[in-house]
Amino acid sequence: MSLQYISDQSGKHTAVVIPINDWKKMLNKHSDLKQLEKQSAKDHPVAKKYKMADFVGTISTEMAETLQKHVEQSRNEWQNSTF
Repeated sequence: MSLQYISDQSGKHTAVVIPINDWKKMLNKHSDLKQLEKQSAKDHPVAKKYKMADFVGTISTEMAETLQKHVEQSRNEWQNSTF
């Protein structure tokens, strides 16, 4: 099993990533994990897929123009930078 650990800034492990195939094997061996998975699905429903049209009118025209200018400035700075 190839686990990946996620750590905080101090190096303390805060989470573990289990490869999906290993997770499926564990589910087959331990029925109680299936209940955990079902509960997790209830707590975290699948995100809705949005279209750009869903966001029309959610910010003012002035804010959109300000953001667009910022993006253009950032792009120009990036293109003109030398690494």
